[in-house]
This record gives sequence, structure tokens and C-alpha cells, in this order.
Amino acid sequence: MRATSIGHAGILIETSYGSILCDPWFEPAFFGSWFVFPRNDQLDADLTARIESADYLFVSHLHADHFDVPWLREHLRRDITVLLPGYPTREQERRLQAIGFDTFIRTQDGVEQQLAGDLRVAIHVETSITDGPGGDSALVVSDGESRLVNQNDCRTTDLDALRSHGPVDLHWLQYSGAIWYPMVYDEPPERMRRLVDAKVESQFARAMRYVESIAATAVVPSAGPPCFLDEELFHLNVINGDEPSIFWDQPSFLARLDESGHRGVLAMPGTAVTVEDGAISIEHPVPDDEMARIWTHKERVLREYQQDWAVWLKTERDRWEVPQTDLVATLSAWWQPLLRMAPTLRRAIGAPCLLVAGDVEILVDFVAGEVRLHAGEPYGFRFEIDRALVETVVTERAVDWSNSLFLSCRFRAWREGDFNEYVYNFFKSLSVERMRRTEAEARRKLDPPTEEEPDITLGDYVVARRCPHRNADLSVFGEIQTVDGCDQVVCTLHGWRFDAETGRCLTSADHPLRIRRRADERTSAATEV
Repeated sequence: MRATSIGHAGILIETSYGSILCDPWFEPAFFGSWFVFPRNDQLDADLTARIESADYLFVSHLHADHFDVPWLREHLRRDITVLLPGYPTREQERRLQAIGFDTFIRTQDGVEQQLAGDLRVAIHVETSITDGPGGDSALVVSDGESRLVNQNDCRTTDLDALRSHGPVDLHWLQYSGAIWYPMVYDEPPERMRRLVDAKVESQFARAMRYVESIAATAVVPSAGPPCFLDEELFHLNVINGDEPSIFWDQPSFLARLDESGHRGVLAMPGTAVTVEDGAISIEHPVPDDEMARIWTHKERVLREYQQDWAVWLKTERDRWEVPQTDLVATLSAWWQPLLRMAPTLRRAIGAPCLLVAGDVEILVDFVAGEVRLHAGEPYGFRFEIDRALVETVVTERAVDWSNSLFLSCRFRAWREGDFNEYVYNFFKSLSVERMRRTEAEARRKLDPPTEEEPDITLGDYVVARRCPHRNADLSVFGEIQTVDGCDQVVCTLHGWRFDAETGRCLTSADHPLRIRRRADERTSAATEV
């Protein structure tokens, strides 16, 4: 097995039985804020050809540094076989179909599946609303002799799941920052320093827990950090270590690995890591001194990179200048119906949010369920964003502002109290499909049922409303799937499965689900969903 870095979370995995292209990201993301680092716009022709002729495509999730729509549209044939994570919605599949891809293998969470010969894959999904209602996923690949875990930035809560398929040779995972916090918040310098240091340490500690659990022969730090070439954001690059930024480089985490007795691999785009007969060999695309220069002379390297992309950055900025709309009326018509769907989410937020878009101040009143012009009322949260950026995501009807806007780091934020995940969950769920799931997740966490609820109807079956795993509402997360000719009830929140005839749990012992066939629709007292 050979795994070649193609930048950030991108990997080309090649085996005797086929090749898998993972998370190819080449076009700058998030309003031109994030660029691949080290840069991957100078790959050699042979590697480029192998990337574009891969047998399978794996996109871990819908964030733009993993799901690069412009590149996918221009560089991949439409009949490539796409490996789909077993997400609770078909949003990712629809997005890929919109580009023109039409050949899919739909996988089940954590279930190993044979592709060709001894090439097997298992995709593990996380469906926390924190990662968007679609979720995130990690890929385990085996060719019968070697095994690779491509965790990218999937924060799995089951530390043993990724190792459950057998010993691991290569573990690719994120260790660096991939969020806007705390840099965009209004904080005094001393407190910002403490917040940044705490965030970096938590990132490293979390990554080390995965490293210890999976216990791979070698670990490849990947999926970050990006770099920032726009002059307004250049201060977010960590160059000498004093910058108040969470985007630390690979050598810093490699030092942590070395201190703990783990073998780490420093990779740049084009670095090939080969596993053969149990031995691991590494081949870089440039001599060692050129490789080292990327990090030892990072500011000079970034300035050269910046100059090469200066024209592109100007064009990107010009794209933001969209016709102005009546933002208050537009957002009110769009968001107020969503707010009505989510009383539990609104209660969890508990205070209005002020959205300052240039010269317009818009109050998202989560308490009252209204969106209106701000008239001086108090608020608990504030976002200050260039109006052109707000106009752009409104025009695009972007349903996940974390992905389309906040990850750009092109805004300022303030909050009155502690972190409130439900505020960001709202901005990640700006569609009926997403908000329905987000509200159901909030109810599951905050308002668990205190008494038995009426059964519901799913297809031809009458089913208990709550999944016995984590109390998920099956009226929202349940669906009937047919596997090998037999019906199964699937809770799409965490992927648990139940035999539709007996209610026996197929995922874990001793967690049966109450279920029966619907004999007569006219006499059933179940609630239709």
C-alpha cells in the first residue's frame, strides 16, 4: 500500500486492487481565507495523472477544505465510484449528484465492505450537530496486508472503533486548529494568549488520545493547518510561535509524538508513505533541505506563495460585491419559519443575537422567535461581518454559515457568557431538513421524555418512538431500509439497526426495539410520520 499526501486532508491511497482519492482540496476555501499548506499547486504530472484517474472517491464531509466543488467539477470523471458515508441524510449524495457524479457505494457506519480483491473499506461516521447535521467521517482501508486509518478531522467518540478492524500501519489525523475560536473574539491580549494556549493544548491532547488508542506503527499529522495569504488574515499564520493563533504546524506535533515514543512522519504534498512487508518507507518530492525550508523559513515561503496568488485573491474579493438586498426582510422571511420549528433550540440559546452587517444591525431574537431591525434592545451574542460577505451567503442561500462564512475568520464576535453551542447549531441548520434534525437533537439532550410516548408508524411498521441507544426520536431519525431482502429499522442519528420483524438489535445485544407490523391502518393509534 502506498499513501501519498496531496495536501491538507487529501490522500491518494494506492493498492494492487485499486486506488482511493480522499478529500482532494486545491482551490482556496472560505472566501479565499484558507490555502493549502504546504502548497499543493505544484504537483508533478505523474502524481496529478494518478490523482485524476483514481478508482474511488471518498469525501469525508461537506466542509469546503474537504469538498472542493470547483476542483471536483473540473478534474474528475463523472463515473468514478464514490464511497458514501452512512450519514443520516442524503445531503452529501445530492451535492455530489449536482456536480454530475452518479456511481455510489453506500456504506454502513463502521461496517467493513469489500471493494475489489482484498481491498476493503470501513467508514465510521459522527453525526453530532457540532459537525453540521450531515456529520463527519473517517476511513479505514485494508488491502489484505496493510491497514491505514484516515481519521482526517473526524472527532470520533468511540476511541476503539477505528482500531476494531485490526492492527494499523498508518494513522493520518488532524492535530491543528480548524476553527475561528478564539481569534475572532474581542478579548484583551493577555486573556487571548491564555485562550489560544489552552485551545492548542486541547487539540494536541485530543489527537494524542487517538494516537494512543489506535497505536499505529506510524502517525502522519495532516488535515491542517491551512495558511492565510490575504494580508488582512496573515497574522493568523504561526511563524515564530508567538502569534495568538491555533494553527500550529506539523513539526510542533511531531515533537509531541516523539516525546511519547511514537513514530511520526512529516509530509508535504507529494510525500509518499509506502507499507510493504511490514516495513514503512518515505519518499519526499524534493530534497531534504528544500523540505526543511518550508518550516524553517516559513514567512519567506508564505510571502512567495502570497505573491503567486495575488491576482486570484483580488478577483475573489471582487466577487463579493453583490447587489444589496433588504437584508432584514430577506432574513426574516428565511429564518423566522425555522425559528418556529425550534423552540427547544431557541430556549437553549436564551438571548438575542445581534448581526451587524456593515451599516445594518439585525436582531435575531431567539427568545421571541423573530428577526427584525435592531432598536437598541440588549443582546447576549454579537457578530460583526462585512456586508458584502453576508450578501453573498444570503444570495447563495447557504444553509451552513459555519462552513460558508465563519470558517473564513473574516468576522468579529462577542458573547456575554460562556460558549453556547446552540447559537452555532442554529447557523449550521438554515434549512428545514437541517433545522428539523437540530431541534430533535436539542430535545433529546435537554428535554428527554419523562413517560412513555405513543408509538409511531414507519412504513409498514408500528415502532416505539425512542431509540433504546440514546433516546433519539425515531419520528425524525428513523427509517426503514432493506438489507439482503430483510427490512431493518435504522436510527440514522448513530446508525443503530433493528430487525423489523422481531425488534432484535443488530448493533448491540440486549437493546431490543418494540415493533410490530401495521395490520390495519384504519385502527392503528400510532402517530404517522
